[in-house]
Amino acid sequence: MDSAPSSSTVSRTVILLLRVLTFVFLLIALILIAVTRVTEDTTDGPVEAKFTDIHAYRYMISTIIVGFVYNLMQMVLSIINVVSGKRVCGDFGYVFDFFGDKIMSYFLISGSAAGYGASEDLHTFFKAQDLPFNSFFAKANASASLLLVGFICNAIASIFTSFALPKKA
Repeated sequence: MDSAPSSSTVSRTVILLLRVLTFVFLLIALILIAVTRVTEDTTDGPVEAKFTDIHAYRYMISTIIVGFVYNLMQMVLSIINVVSGKRVCGDFGYVFDFFGDKIMSYFLISGSAAGYGASEDLHTFFKAQDLPFNSFFAKANASASLLLVGFICNAIASIFTSFALPKKA
């Protein structure tokens, strides 16, 4: 007798894996943007730049933190769901997952777009002023890219949660 796992077990496991991946990418993006700081010596003296100096980077870090907290909560709920096979919030959990994942996906992509856009615009501006901040903007771009990958993982998890919704609604 073949004991293949049911499709709902596979789906719950895939959602958990996607949540773990999102968690990892957001954690790395958070660490990278938080340590992004550079001091460059110019003819006018040393110039320091850090992520808190740029509003778009502050928005990006806030989206990372909110996404991180939401994803941590969802990971705990997913682990309980995979281990016990039962939902903590009952059938309401399906609706919460669906809307929470959709909203969080849009929130994460807006943070990534803000960070990437600011990096490109400011890099061009600083290059025109002959201020060499290449490493600063490279780190900020890397953080925005990791946030984008976190968004993709969260968006795919959102698709899986939308599959479960019609069955339970």
